[in-house]
Amino acid sequence: MTGHPAHHHQEAGGLPVDVLLPAVFVVILAGGYVLLTVRARRRNAQAGWSRWRTGWFLCGCVLLATGLLPPIAPWAHGDFRGHMLQHLLIGMYAPLGLVLGAPVTLLLRNVPAAQGRRLTRLVRSRPVHVLVNPVTALTVSVGTLGLLYFTPLYNAMSASTGLHSLLHMHFLLAGGLFAYVIAGPDPAPTRPDVPVRLVVLGVAIAAHAVISQLMYGGFGINIHVPIDQVQGGAQIMYYGGDVAELLLAVALVATWRPQPSARRAPRPRRRADTNRPAVP
Repeated sequence: MTGHPAHHHQEAGGLPVDVLLPAVFVVILAGGYVLLTVRARRRNAQAGWSRWRTGWFLCGCVLLATGLLPPIAPWAHGDFRGHMLQHLLIGMYAPLGLVLGAPVTLLLRNVPAAQGRRLTRLVRSRPVHVLVNPVTALTVSVGTLGLLYFTPLYNAMSASTGLHSLLHMHFLLAGGLFAYVIAGPDPAPTRPDVPVRLVVLGVAIAAHAVISQLMYGGFGINIHVPIDQVQGGAQIMYYGGDVAELLLAVALVATWRPQPSARRAPRPRRRADTNRPAVP
């Protein structure tokens, strides 16, 4: 039994809405970032803004557009293998590029000091602290995959254009959260030490491997598509996920800045007062 989402090919300006809206979203995302980089350089020419960060963010936008637009998007609507490739692009590869672009830091460079302090307080608030906990990020990004593929949820969401769009948004936000927690250069309330983050990444790798192997073997899955598509999608998830997580590990090591140990400076010795009589 094959489940295909119901698509409404309404056109706006000669383009289908399901092509136009994602294209506009990516253009606004990329254009807004570039505009902020220009303003950041004008506000503080000495500090400037890293071209590497700009390149990473724009690379993330390109990967996001690749996943949301033809030819991959139409293929994903009718073939589970396309869906899985789309999942990797939107939920793993694109978020890494977007996060390495440090958009929060760029925003802080552009807002007035008062707004910057409010944004910093928000980043350090208790709800954000809970959200960026590695366990929360791991559950949201990886744990929901079991819910999606081992329950009727995927079949229900793939049959509705609106729900399918929500699924894309979930992939993007969950992938961005996980990349931010593991290797994000932006400020965060607290970040565990690198060994802890590597362990969390290792758990994610193992979870992806287990889910993809169960999917390939047909154990417990609830996906109404031909078996060859399920197995092909499982292979894409297995190998493509490994590459994405390897890149995330490289990003973690590359962006790691060891904190210098806080050593107390030796207290200067007081010079003896030669005029002071010795104590017997």
